[in-house]
Amino acid sequence: MIEALFSYTFIKNAFMAAILASIVCGMIGTIIVEKRLVSMSGGIAHTSFGGIGLGYLLGIEPIIGGLIFSIIASLSISKIKRKTNTNSDTLIGMFWSVGMALGILFISLTPGYPPDMTSYLFGDILTVSTLYIKMMLILSIIIIISITSLFNYWRAYLFDEEFAKVLGVNILVLEYFLYILIALSIVILIKVVGIILVLALLTIPPATAKLFTYNLKDIMILSSLFGIIFSLSGLYISYQCNIPSGSTIILLSVIGYFISTIIRKIINKNKIK
Repeated sequence: MIEALFSYTFIKNAFMAAILASIVCGMIGTIIVEKRLVSMSGGIAHTSFGGIGLGYLLGIEPIIGGLIFSIIASLSISKIKRKTNTNSDTLIGMFWSVGMALGILFISLTPGYPPDMTSYLFGDILTVSTLYIKMMLILSIIIIISITSLFNYWRAYLFDEEFAKVLGVNILVLEYFLYILIALSIVILIKVVGIILVLALLTIPPATAKLFTYNLKDIMILSSLFGIIFSLSGLYISYQCNIPSGSTIILLSVIGYFISTIIRKIINKNKIK
């Protein structure tokens, strides 16, 4: 049965997408949760919709437009926040709204029949192309190398910025670099769970992992494993039941989180006894 499934190219692509997305979520998602950048990540994800719409209008790969918009949004929010007294939530809301509005506008201006945006908004891992897999692989390698090679600096930045400065770390550069990595991660996840649900996949696996450990490296590893389990299980169920893959993955992730919470409470009770 499994061998028969993997004879299809789209199943192979979906499997690879699930693995790559889970690893990225484990690493970047952990930093997002620890640094409390959840709302900002949501703003960047929704801003990318403007780039996707522009991609359709210009006749280029939509996800490339989404990547450009995501990076511009992430850097702009950070810079404007530092140079003005504007609340970050206000800025995020503005970019969120502008990105969605531009996406709708660009799509309406696109000649011919309007494209189906369902896979970008809600995700459809079964429609991931070989080209997209190659792009995911390149972006994933960039993210993995960036996190692992600078791990000690990331740890210092997350928990003690003053100590990071003592180590000679340029906090501003590291922050901009982090926002670019978040933008890359969001682009990787768009076709897996969609713009609307991307925030959940970035936060639920790390939140689940934090129930069992407080070590940053262990959280990233455990979060990646949880992500793989949730994504592959959701992929299999969505294929067998012919239901949306993105929502299935997210619902399984939420169920997994609550089950883990119960397990954690049972472990704590046994320790007390």
